[in-house]
Amino acid sequence: MEGVRRNASLFILFRIGFGTRFYYPVFSVLFLDLGLSLEQFAILNSIWAASIVSLEVPSGTWADRHGRKPFLVLAGILMILEMLTFVFAPAGRADSLFLVLCANRILSGMGEAFASGADEALAYESMIETGQAGEWPRILARLMRWQSASMFGAMLIGAAAYDSALLNAALHFLGWHGASLTPKGVIRFPVYLTLPSAFVTLAAACRMVEPKRPSQPGLAPAAGSTWARIVDSGRWILTQPFVLAVILGGLCLDSVSRLFMTMTSNYLRLIGIPARYFGLILSSLMLMGMFAAPWAKWLAARRTPGFNFLLLAATAWLTLLGLGGSFPLVGILFVFPLGLIMQFVQFFLSHYLNASVESSRRSTVLSFKGSALNAGYGVVGLLYAGLSSHLAGGPHHLTKDQVFSRSLLYLPWYFLATALLVSCLGLRASRRDKEL
Repeated sequence: MEGVRRNASLFILFRIGFGTRFYYPVFSVLFLDLGLSLEQFAILNSIWAASIVSLEVPSGTWADRHGRKPFLVLAGILMILEMLTFVFAPAGRADSLFLVLCANRILSGMGEAFASGADEALAYESMIETGQAGEWPRILARLMRWQSASMFGAMLIGAAAYDSALLNAALHFLGWHGASLTPKGVIRFPVYLTLPSAFVTLAAACRMVEPKRPSQPGLAPAAGSTWARIVDSGRWILTQPFVLAVILGGLCLDSVSRLFMTMTSNYLRLIGIPARYFGLILSSLMLMGMFAAPWAKWLAARRTPGFNFLLLAATAWLTLLGLGGSFPLVGILFVFPLGLIMQFVQFFLSHYLNASVESSRRSTVLSFKGSALNAGYGVVGLLYAGLSSHLAGGPHHLTKDQVFSRSLLYLPWYFLATALLVSCLGLRASRRDKEL
């Protein structure tokens, strides 16, 4: 029982290790500086999303049948392999670089798929076993605070590690008068720093204890095929208007927000922010999550899911309109709300879905949620790649920065269309639920 009690803390440690990636503040810039084009970067993001989508639901079903811990251990191993492919990617050699980074994105997607759903399910089941299921929102708020603190440090250190001028100044201050570091020489420094996080992730997964799972009606027998169980859970989601509406709302808010956040370093460069400040800005964004955690908990307890969706959707739309202006320097103010929206979305999805799903299909349904979010992100990535290619191939011979700036003008209107569609579907599902 004591081992099971530790699972909630180990779940937080696992999430922190898995998410603390020092290259995040320079994510898009890193890929471009290694030698990729903006279109190739967008395609790689879609490959990453596709690899998650193809494995996420099957892995969730396997976890429901055979245990969640083995998949978390696999996720830790895959994160280590992902970092190693990044370390040895051949910079400047366009064709081979793209292929190696394809492998990197596939490994990353597999790790995300194996972790998705299984980590939450194991932690939540542990709290049920110890009679603490009602404390789940508190665990989510605690996770939000610790993730914010860890990402604050990762963003700050990762961006500094990518700034050769800053590193040289620090070395000279410490008395080093040897050869100076070059911009090309420090490209992989944030990746090197992320390797220890991968080992922390693996260690946390190895220490977890599989909780007992009560047998519950409503799911295909354990001996049934994986695909039969997937189909059964898929049908169950479609017959649960609230669960379906929560997943669709999360997909709408997450996809376009995540698309922009992966390109934040490009945006900061576009509005005239020096690279040395990227880490400070993005780490400040992560730190705001510590103060947002109590608000997320309060909204989940005091406001309806529909109110929370409309609140986040309105904020996202206004923020995207502001980002489209690409205002020099002051445009930085529009980055913060979008990052916070992503954190609120993850909190609400976990809170609502775990409270609505029974034990025997928990990992599978959570994996459906993750798969839907990543499918939405992949589709948006492909649409964005097509848009970027169209703008770049136009008659005006735009630069990369001009292509990026013009592409931002399309995001708020795409989001508005999808938000209205999700709202209509949610209202329709709600009416159908009342009729039943």
